Amino acid sequence: MSEQALDLRRSVQIVRRHKIAVSIATLLGLAGGVALVTLSPPTLTSSAEVVLPTTAARFVTTQVVIAGSDPVLTGAIPKLHEPASLQALQSRVHARSLSPTIISISAQGKTAAQAVDTANAVANSYVDYLGSAKNPGLRLQARVFQPAVSATGTSLHQRIAVYGLLGALVGALIGVIAVLAIGRNPRHLRERDQIADAIGVPVLASVSAVHPSGAAGWVKLFEEYHPGVVNAWHLRNALYHLGFGDVSLTGVTAERGSSLAVLSLSSDRKALPLGPQLAVYAASLGIPTALVVGPQQDVNATAVLRAACDAPALSSRSRLRVAVSDHDSIDRLPGIALTVVVAVVDGENPQVADTMHATTTVLGVSAGAATAEQLARVAASAATDGREIAGILVADPDPADHTTGRLPQLSRPAHRKAPTRVTGISTQPRRQARMARR
Repeated sequence: MSEQALDLRRSVQIVRRHKIAVSIATLLGLAGGVALVTLSPPTLTSSAEVVLPTTAARFVTTQVVIAGSDPVLTGAIPKLHEPASLQALQSRVHARSLSPTIISISAQGKTAAQAVDTANAVANSYVDYLGSAKNPGLRLQARVFQPAVSATGTSLHQRIAVYGLLGALVGALIGVIAVLAIGRNPRHLRERDQIADAIGVPVLASVSAVHPSGAAGWVKLFEEYHPGVVNAWHLRNALYHLGFGDVSLTGVTAERGSSLAVLSLSSDRKALPLGPQLAVYAASLGIPTALVVGPQQDVNATAVLRAACDAPALSSRSRLRVAVSDHDSIDRLPGIALTVVVAVVDGENPQVADTMHATTTVLGVSAGAATAEQLARVAASAATDGREIAGILVADPDPADHTTGRLPQLSRPAHRKAPTRVTGISTQPRRQARMARR
């Protein structure tokens, strides 16, 4: 039962995480149901009853056929308030016997008035045909016993409501199934322990990522980003473990000239803000910090961020300096103790050498956005370029993930001395000790 509850909780978390996609699928289903009703409008049915003389009781089956025959329908066309073709009447009019002497003529229409008008027109045409010279059989004196006065069926508004609701439910179901199939893809790493185990590097921090829209959104992040208490504590610990200053509750000091590259995948857009968020937070602690966007393997991934860094200088409220560079090496900025570099590589064919070099490199990953193979490729490319990934920053961790991603520090086992065979032990000291006690 506990495993089922955990699995249900994870499913609910996945659906909530993709609620926009589920909402879109629901709206598409609603639109599909309404479109179906619009393209095939509802039909209402009305009936008129014709009484035959008792002499026609033996031929009631024949009379049913005559009531719906082409001559009767053709004679009904001039009696209609709304013109209709013979083919339309053939599909909309049906006759049946209620008793040996009563014929019921039913007609369908888009509206109640159309259905009533058609049923009465056909019933009157049938009565006229039976008593006219056009009838090749026995002439009969029939009459309309019960004319059509109302129609039955589902109205257009009711059908729109019903089909719209059914379409929305079907769309929501399809959306939920789709997001669960995507969210449960075993290849994409969602838990922190899975991400850490992929390359054997611990997770230093997991924070909620800000998702700026456009260059103005990035500038707003530079000037107004304030992490919550939990996110701030995680970022603080990450700076401490990376060695960028002695972070304490009373103040900070930073080693001058240090640089940190936050490496992310071009396919993982949620991880891109990790570097800027870390830089803004470091600056808020009093560390003279600069955010630099250098050459990228995928220039499109950081085009908007680069444009924001090229914008006019930030307001006086921001303690962060931003810059762009086209060089592989970091230009020493005067008065800057920590330089945070934004680096983006292709997850399928990463070329870490194409990004700016820094003294320390960390990997930024969002939950469920990368596979173990992609992370391994990035780590291998970094190692080939002489860089070591010192840790991992996780963006938007899964709320259902209770792992930490902190790999245990393996200590070398203590060497035990092998037993030694001792021979030739002198008994003289023991004898002297006994003599002294006496």
